[in-house]
Amino acid sequence: MPSDAIETTAPAASVAPAAIRRTGSRTGARQVRPATEGWQQQKGADGRPLLQFASPKRGKPPAHLADLKPEEWAAKAEELGLPAFRVKQVARHYYTRWTSDPADMTDLPAAGREELVAGMLPPLLTEVKRLETDRGDTIKFLWRLHDGALVESVLMRYPGRITLCVSSQAGCGMNCPFCATGQQGLTRNMSAAEIIDQIVQANRVIASGALGGKKRDDHSMERVSNIVFMGMGEPLANYARIMQAVRTMVAPAPNGLGMSARNITVSTVGLVPAIGKLANEGIPVTFALSLHAPDDGLRDELIPVNSRWKVDEALDAARDYFEKTGRRVSIEYALIKDMNDHGWRADLLAEKLNARGRGWVHVNPIPLNPTPGSIWTSSEPEVQQEFVRRLEAAGIPTTIRDTRGKEIDGACGQLATTG
Repeated sequence: MPSDAIETTAPAASVAPAAIRRTGSRTGARQVRPATEGWQQQKGADGRPLLQFASPKRGKPPAHLADLKPEEWAAKAEELGLPAFRVKQVARHYYTRWTSDPADMTDLPAAGREELVAGMLPPLLTEVKRLETDRGDTIKFLWRLHDGALVESVLMRYPGRITLCVSSQAGCGMNCPFCATGQQGLTRNMSAAEIIDQIVQANRVIASGALGGKKRDDHSMERVSNIVFMGMGEPLANYARIMQAVRTMVAPAPNGLGMSARNITVSTVGLVPAIGKLANEGIPVTFALSLHAPDDGLRDELIPVNSRWKVDEALDAARDYFEKTGRRVSIEYALIKDMNDHGWRADLLAEKLNARGRGWVHVNPIPLNPTPGSIWTSSEPEVQQEFVRRLEAAGIPTTIRDTRGKEIDGACGQLATTG
């Protein structure tokens, strides 16, 4: 994983919409180039958009049970002057009953119970705001971390499953101009425990009946079933912590949340060395590549990390992930009007995917979700349909993704913290 960041120099000036309209090079169709309006994209001395791989130094979150591997529990118990089984008791409450309240842990000795729980389960996320859709099937949470940093996560109910979109960083250093989080820059990496606590707190909300289900009782244990690392941040830029969190997600109770690795999706804009590491982990998570353009000319501007690793390198790494894990790869593609939705780009995408074999990939076009400062809009429905038709005609499985929470700024690309 690269850990260096390009130093910031003077920010680039905004570009007016009239200055960015050109003719499409292959079809004569209008071509809109990426530009900014309403915010200034940070650029380095070389004139390229600034990429932040290294997390700014800030105070660490308080040590938490979810930061520890089970083999480290005994040492923690010794540090607290307790028998090792006490840590397992606390873990069972946290990972299976989703509680951090000492009053709920009646199997612990009353004397010293609060001190024990405070030492193992210090507060990590404080809920600042909660927004719900009118149907009540989507909730966006704004959380404040110990140092005042803000992150968001989105809880969504679908038929037969409940999905939580988790954040892995406060802000993001990838500087993608169409993403609200990318416009903020990187504040810091999140700890493994801060990632896990998003799930635990979401499970508490589900258990309360707030997502349109029944309150938890002895006969109902509804909980988050699917995780997507598509919230704030570039997950693979915080590799060690997201992988520790994933291991905790899949570990059987009381060592973890007992989730299926196949129901966990890790997304990236294309950090190629880290994709290779993920392929060798031996944990069959679903892998998603946020591509958004099949040609380097456009992707260099849409996804600044493309200046480090080009489209073909990212696709080769994605194919390698399939080869090593047997897990079909998802290609995420935000459809932006007159920018990346041309028919020839669908054809080029299909050509590049098919050149690497058949049956290894699935494409998810995503109608662009509006963000503050964006001059772009989603592709017209008929253009979306034509894009899908061309991919399917070339034998590429394609499904337009159902995005939830647009009206509460909780959809893909919209997460940006506001208190």
